[in-house]
Amino acid sequence: MFRRRSHDEQAQSASNTALLEDQSRDPQAPKGRPTPKRSEAQSQRRKAVSTPTDRKSAAKQARESRRVDMAKQRQALAGGDERYLPPRDKGPVRKFVRDYVDSRYRVAEFFLPLAVVILVLSIAGSMQDLSLLLWLVVIVAIVIDSVVTSVLLRRQLRLRFADKNTKGATAYALMRTLQMRRLRLPKPQVSRGTKL
Repeated sequence: MFRRRSHDEQAQSASNTALLEDQSRDPQAPKGRPTPKRSEAQSQRRKAVSTPTDRKSAAKQARESRRVDMAKQRQALAGGDERYLPPRDKGPVRKFVRDYVDSRYRVAEFFLPLAVVILVLSIAGSMQDLSLLLWLVVIVAIVIDSVVTSVLLRRQLRLRFADKNTKGATAYALMRTLQMRRLRLPKPQVSRGTKL
């Protein structure tokens, strides 16, 4: 019972198991071997993918795949294709937030052009007091517009997406308002004045 097998018996049993594995088996029949651990199965799957043998070609392949992914992402940002957008821009909540911001004029989007004008005015000696007043007016207007946008957007999100996670949507909207409309990514999909 506890005797050692001979080499012939071991070879015969090995050939029998190889023969059994080659034959197609009934799906209901037991497989005759233990289920591999998850880590072993995953490592076998990773090995199955064609990995280059030397480091140079592996780096080249990784660069190429990264370049293809980035090209798809850039195209999606320009066209609004939801499948290839980066994770921060995906989902119906983020799409609604983008459309909400893009449907109106926002004070913050004019900050950069106004800042240039105010800086030019501040260089002129007689206009320094006016430029300081304009800085104050612009900053107060941006803060008020941001607060109003936040309150109204939160209300809309509660109405439309009560069952979804809207965390970070307001900050996403405020960051989008700071960008000029032409430079926003993903590109605006709605025109100004559109009712949502």
